[in-house]
Amino acid sequence: MADSPTSDSTPPRPASASPAEPHLADRPVYVIGGGPGGLAAAYALRAQGIRAVVLERSDHVGASWRRHYDRLHLHTTRRLSGLPGLPMPRRFGRWVSRDDVVRYLEKYAEHHELEVVTGVEVSRVERTPDGTGWLLHATGGRELTGAAVVVATGYNHTPRIPDWPGRDTYTGELLHAADYRNPKPYADRDVLVVGVGNTGAEIAVDLVEGGASRVRLSVRTAPHILRRSTAGWAAQYTGVLVRHLPVGLVDRMAGPLAKLSLPDLSAHGLPRPDTGLYSRVHDGSIPVQDVGLIDAVRKGSVEVVAAVESFEDGKVVLADGTRVEPDAVIAATGYFRALENLVGHLDVLNARGRPVVHGARTPENAPGLYFTGFTNPISGMLRELSMDAVKIAKAVAKDGARPASRLPVT
Repeated sequence: MADSPTSDSTPPRPASASPAEPHLADRPVYVIGGGPGGLAAAYALRAQGIRAVVLERSDHVGASWRRHYDRLHLHTTRRLSGLPGLPMPRRFGRWVSRDDVVRYLEKYAEHHELEVVTGVEVSRVERTPDGTGWLLHATGGRELTGAAVVVATGYNHTPRIPDWPGRDTYTGELLHAADYRNPKPYADRDVLVVGVGNTGAEIAVDLVEGGASRVRLSVRTAPHILRRSTAGWAAQYTGVLVRHLPVGLVDRMAGPLAKLSLPDLSAHGLPRPDTGLYSRVHDGSIPVQDVGLIDAVRKGSVEVVAAVESFEDGKVVLADGTRVEPDAVIAATGYFRALENLVGHLDVLNARGRPVVHGARTPENAPGLYFTGFTNPISGMLRELSMDAVKIAKAVAKDGARPASRLPVT
C-alpha cells in the first residue's frame, strides 16, 4: 500500500507490482473509501480485469471499524459476513469481534494485493471537462482522472449529535458514541445513554457490566427487538429469507413472532412498537439485536426514560418534563453520510442526503458514478455490499471501462 498518490492522473504502481508488468492505464476506476465496501469493490473490479485504486483518507484500511467501542461484535454471522474472494477464518468464531474485523480487512487488502493509497481525502467529484470520465479533487491540490468512481465512504461517516436547545452551554460531560471505547471511565458513575439503536443498547449493557452506578437509556421511539440467535438460528438468516418479500407481509409475520419470542417490556418503559418491523427498516431503522438489553431492562439495571428535549441549568430535560443530572451523557444518535460536499452538486442525493441509487445502478445524470454501503439492510450490510461489489464491477466492465492490466486475482 502506498502513502499518497502523485499529483497527476496516474497513481503510483502498487508495491506488489512486478517491473515486468505493463504500465497501468491512465484512467483507472477510483474507489473512495478503504472500508469493507471499498475493498470489496476493488477486488471485484480486479476480477473483471479492471484496475481499481482505493483512496483512503486515514492511514489504514477499515478506519471506521478501528474507532468502534471495544466490546463490539458483528450481529451477522461469520459465514455471511466475508467479502468476495476470501472467507473469514473459522477461528474468529460465529460472532466476529471488532478487532478481528480489522485484522480481516487488513488481510483482505494484502491477500488480494489491492492498490490502496492512504492519507488521501477526496473533497469533490465532478465530470471531466470533456465528459468522458470523472475528475477527483483530493488532498494537496491533487486532481485525479478516473474512468468511473465508486463512492464507499461509509454509512457511519460523521458523528451526529442533535442540536438540542442548551446543548452548547451545557457544562456536563457530553460525548458521541463514536468516542466511547469501554466502561472503565464510567465505573461508579451515573450515565445517560441517548438513543436505542444497536449501538445505544449495547453501550448501555456494557456500562452496567462495567460497574456504572446508574444507567438510563433515553428512548424516543420504541424499537423492534430481536434475539440475535434462537436455538442456533441467527436472526440474519430470517432477514435473508424475507429480504425481497412484500413489506406488509413481513410486518404481519413479525408481529406474532415477536410476541412469542420476546417478553413484553411495556411495564419497564419499552412498549411493543406500533409500526411494522419491515416498514421501519425501509425507513432506515434496523431492529435492535439483543445482546443483554432485555435482561438488563427487566432487572432494572438499565432504566428506560423519555427522549431528551433540551439542556438547562446543568440538567437534561426529558420529554415528560423530568430533569436528570447524570455524570455523563453518551449520544448514540447516529451519523451523517456527509456526501453533500463530495457529490451534492451532481444532483445524485435525496432530501436525506443519501444516494438516489446504489449498487450497480448509477444516476441517470451521472453515468459511471456508483455508490455502495449506504443502505442498512435487514439481511446484513457486509453481505449486501459484497453482492453489490460484484454487480458494480460487472456494470463497469459492461460499460466499457478499459482493463488496465490483468493482474492475477487470488
